[in-house]
Amino acid sequence: MSHKVVQPTELLDGISANQLRREITDVMTEGVKTILVDLQDVTFMNSSAIGALVATLKAVRAGGGEMFLCSLNDQVRIIFELTKMDQIFKICADRQEFEQKFAVTAN
Repeated sequence: MSHKVVQPTELLDGISANQLRREITDVMTEGVKTILVDLQDVTFMNSSAIGALVATLKAVRAGGGEMFLCSLNDQVRIIFELTKMDQIFKICADRQEFEQKFAVTAN
């Protein structure tokens, strides 16, 4: 498998973001190097979740992988823009855009 999609739901706080980080770590130990975190079902994200996502991104990069985010709703997108996290994470509009970009980078 070339990539894995992880899709958290509803509230993304410190606890659920740490669960997400564990899930991504498990996926990486299976040899998957490209992770897509699909945020379409996330209705709220707090600063603890952003911190956990940054830590997850660092771990993925340290393991030689890439992590993408997609389908940010307006509230989550605003948080990313205000905190400048939109400049750190690779963000796609949706899964289709990710698939197109990933297909390009995989060749």
